[in-house]
Amino acid sequence: MSTVAVHRDDVGSKIGMWLFIFTELLLFGGLFIVYAVYRYKNPVAFHLAGEELDVTVGTLNTVILLISSATVAMSISAVQYGNKRATLSYLLITILLALFFMINKYFEWSGKFGHGMYPGSEKLTELGQGEVLFFGLYFAMTGLHALHIIIGVTILLIMLVRIMNNKINKTYFVQLENSGLYWHLVDIIWIFLFPLFYLIS
Repeated sequence: MSTVAVHRDDVGSKIGMWLFIFTELLLFGGLFIVYAVYRYKNPVAFHLAGEELDVTVGTLNTVILLISSATVAMSISAVQYGNKRATLSYLLITILLALFFMINKYFEWSGKFGHGMYPGSEKLTELGQGEVLFFGLYFAMTGLHALHIIIGVTILLIMLVRIMNNKINKTYFVQLENSGLYWHLVDIIWIFLFPLFYLIS
């Protein structure tokens, strides 16, 4: 009875993930260019609209994602040392931090909708074209980022299950590494979104 060897290409897997990350950066890079052009054309309106955002919430979410980036990196280090318990713990902390981020974002968005500050609302239309563009970009770009958070959490949950079933271990952890790369991408995108919408005056 012969056994079939399972083909593994860890290098190819990593290259594939880096190519995917590159396409994602191109997507958000295009959106950043659109933002820069509209901000250049509507500096006062963008400044006034930016004051409607809560810097404290944005800062808190930035700290949350930075910590989550560290914990996902620690989970990869832990699995390399064969520490399954630590790997699961760090990964679970990462997922919980992501959920906290989404909860904060939900309340932030709810506040904006409650005050009529959303695309298509009468209040926003009355303020002018610049404010409409600002909040249109704000909801589009932070919404797209939130979608990436949801996808990232789903991937990390799958990794959690695979680690529990010993399908990811100290001898085979490229899937967890790739998941970590994706999560770092999510964090990097937010690091650009945060100053653009919350800090630049």
